[in-house]
This record gives sequence, structure tokens and C-alpha cells, in this order.
Amino acid sequence: MANKTIDHAVTAKTLTSAASDPTYAGILSFMRRKYTKQLAGVEAVVWGIPFDAATSNRPGARFGPQAIRRASAIFDNDPQYPFERDLFADMATIDYGDCLLDYGNHSKTPQTIEREAAKILKSGAFLLTLGGDHFVTLPLLRAHAAIHGPLSLVQFDAHQDTWADEKGRIDHGSFVGRAVREGLIEPASSIQIGIRTHAPDDCGIRVMYGYDVEEMSAAEIADVILHHVGDRPAYLTFDIDCLDPAYAPGTGTPVSGGPSSAKVLSVIRKLGALFIKGADVVEVAPAYDHADITAIAASTIAMYMLGLHAEQLAERRG
Repeated sequence: MANKTIDHAVTAKTLTSAASDPTYAGILSFMRRKYTKQLAGVEAVVWGIPFDAATSNRPGARFGPQAIRRASAIFDNDPQYPFERDLFADMATIDYGDCLLDYGNHSKTPQTIEREAAKILKSGAFLLTLGGDHFVTLPLLRAHAAIHGPLSLVQFDAHQDTWADEKGRIDHGSFVGRAVREGLIEPASSIQIGIRTHAPDDCGIRVMYGYDVEEMSAAEIADVILHHVGDRPAYLTFDIDCLDPAYAPGTGTPVSGGPSSAKVLSVIRKLGALFIKGADVVEVAPAYDHADITAIAASTIAMYMLGLHAEQLAERRG
């Protein structure tokens, strides 16, 4: 025990060091990464947005970042399956904490998220965001598109989120349509996976319905995504309600007929060739969860996203 420490999230000496906290103790940053607002030398940032005022059904996703961080504690200090590596040994990664939002003034929420995201992205770091409801992806797309131009959206979801809305509305069911109208995403090279509802407009985005996902293998699904997006810069967003409620009961708008966590993780693992510029995991509402099933799935998806980025960094370094 002489060389072990606890509360690695604040006691870490470097951004690439492994934690030794017991799984059941210590400060709960995402995968025990150091809590800091200092961005110098950082290659990947995990950031929480505890916001759920845009939900149309059950609220509670404001507690999502906390739940995902808690579930991620089991990952610390091991070579991560299926990447067979310590993801952080060669990828300086921090937990940037949460976005500070005024719960009584939601009209300022989009600008606050976009401004803080732009600050993080200006550093050159890869940004992985933990929601929060799916509205938060809109200001995140604005910040990413300001740097990279229009992006291809790769959206795992039960809903298309293309419902019409009026200017200024804060709604998690319309952010995709708004992103298309604002020119933040390229609809022709964007794709939605796992959709199990109907919206009036697909906005020109390719839709893979729940029955498509059910009948295809993970390799086939990944192949469709990779060929449709090609080498364009992409933004990966994962609404946890993409999963069947058996695998993600803790969410605001669950829809039966979705894929298993195992199948979706297998798909994500095969997206290494995707040119991912940013990513998020949203809509975890732990009040409806059981035994952290949803939070565990979400934290694993987030870990896979970081794993893909770690592999891409390693490949670029040779």
C-alpha cells in the first residue's frame, strides 16, 4: 500500500497516471481522471452538462453526469476491454467537471454551453460530453462546427429529433432539424441508428430503424455507417434510449424494440475508421434506473468513445 494513493481525481501528479482508488471509495471523476480546468497539454476532455429542462417526458437527466461518473469507477487502472491498453497512458485526459448553468434562466443555457465548449475545443483537445438531455447536443454542434465546418452526424437514438420548432425553443426533440437548418451538419452524410418512432421529416438524413438494427449484425451496421459517412469529419452522439429499456431503463423516453448494449458496443468498436471530431452520451436519468444498469451502459459507451480516440492518436503518432 505504500505507493498507493486515494482521491486520484485531485491527487494525480500527471494526466497519464493510473489510479489506485478502491472501486467503492474516492472522488468520482470520470474513470478517476484528474479534475481540473487547466487545458494546457490536454488531449481529451470529459465534461458534464447537468441539464434536463428540454425533456418532453420524464425529467432527471440533469443527474446523468453524476451517475455516469459513478459507474465509471470500475474501469480505473485496468487495461480496458476490448482495447487491451491503459487508455490514458499515452493520452493526457482530464475531467473538466460540469457546465455551470442558471436553473432559473434557461434562455441563457445554449449560449453558456456553446461558449464553454468553444473554450475547450480551442485548446485542441477532443471533447467527450456527458448529458443532460439531448438538447445539449445543439450548442455542442455549434461549437464544433465553428472549428471544423459542417459535420456528419452519427446518431444512436430511438428518436429522430427532427420535429419542427420555433426560433429560441429549447426542446430535445427538435435539435437535429435545427442543426440541419443552421448548416451545422451535412444531412446527406449523416445517419441515425436504432430509430423506433416516426417524425414528420427526416431532413434528408439516412435512417436505420430498430428492425434494421435487429436483423443486421454489428459488422453490417458498422459497415453501413462507415460507408455512408466516408472520410468526412463526424460528430458521434449517443442517446441512451437507443438501447432497449431492458438494457437502459433509466431514461426519460424509453422505447421498446431496441438493441442490446452488447450489440451497440460491438458496433462502436468497429468505428475506428470514423473521423470523429467530438462525441456525447446523453439522456441518462438515474431516478428510473435499477442497479445502475443504464449508468453502466452509458459509462461503457463513453469509455469506448475515448478508446477509439486513443487508438487514433496512437496511429497518428506511429
